[in-house]
Amino acid sequence: MSGAVDFLARPSRRLRAVCLASLAATAWLPAAAAEEDGGRTIERLAFGSCSDQERPQPIWDVIAAFEPQLFLHLGDSVYSDTEDMARRRADLARQAAIPEFRRFRQQVPILAIWDDHDYGVNDGGADYPRKEEAEKLFLDFFAEPEGSPRRRRPGVYDARIFGPPGRRLQIILLDGRSFRSPLEDDPSPYRRYRPATDPSKTLLGEAQWTWLEEQLRRPAEIRLIASGIQVLGYAAGFECWKNLPLEQERLFAVIRETGAEGVLFLSGDAHFAQLKRGDGGVGYPLYDFTASGLTHSRPEAAERPAPLAIYPPFGGIHFGTVEIDWQPDDPEIILGVRDHDGRIVFQHRIRLSELRPRQEVID
Repeated sequence: MSGAVDFLARPSRRLRAVCLASLAATAWLPAAAAEEDGGRTIERLAFGSCSDQERPQPIWDVIAAFEPQLFLHLGDSVYSDTEDMARRRADLARQAAIPEFRRFRQQVPILAIWDDHDYGVNDGGADYPRKEEAEKLFLDFFAEPEGSPRRRRPGVYDARIFGPPGRRLQIILLDGRSFRSPLEDDPSPYRRYRPATDPSKTLLGEAQWTWLEEQLRRPAEIRLIASGIQVLGYAAGFECWKNLPLEQERLFAVIRETGAEGVLFLSGDAHFAQLKRGDGGVGYPLYDFTASGLTHSRPEAAERPAPLAIYPPFGGIHFGTVEIDWQPDDPEIILGVRDHDGRIVFQHRIRLSELRPRQEVID
């Protein structure tokens, strides 16, 4: 365990090799990322989504070269739309056997949520009949420890806090599949679903909503909220939180009512990279940073209008990065997208003070 925790501190390359050797012999890698409240400071992480086990995956070596302390997989870790759990096991085994991925997971701790294709049905929700078995296979695949809260409750949502006071990074992993109500079809050519305003519909389910509020009341300087689908705006014909606008408003409301500062959304699913900025009424700008396309992407989807986008969407193979410079009095967060060769596509810098409500000055 000590070797795994030391790995998060980004040691020298020589010490790093020793740590990796220790991790390779460890039965459950995610425990390296499970240090709560007293763990090492996170300065560098990567994230992405959409890795098809039937496609080449050289991107894992490229991400490893970035030397992240942590990787967040935001869904579609395999493509297995099926109710046949034997097929699901075979799909997961094929992914696990990919040399680059096998090498990567021995080097970098992974935290993961699922989206529709590793859940089991395209755009699926709570009515998927094999979700309990699928959940067990998902947690087994990502080596979730047997004593984990995820093993004891429905859904795969989770939260971790890394770093000491003043440098605490909270990672909140949302499950947008296990409890989600059916969506309403949209006949227009540009959107797959139309906003459903039925107040009985839910995206997270009441138990997860209660849990999320509890997590947002925990002290942390920066909070990365991971969602399988995009949170802000419409998602160019894909699923998004806007399909259930009352749930989207509830998300913003719980951030506002808990007084949670430092929130950034990370999302997947869309098959392109995008950074959006919007106003959720929380007192500071909300960012939605999407990285989707570890093995394949849809350049044509990236060309659709996106009013909240800060940069043109990127439709190539890519991964997202989050770098945090804790040294200044006002820490800096650098959000970036890198392509299949590790080249920077775009970067955006945010001061932590920008993610706090402005204090009114009274003369």
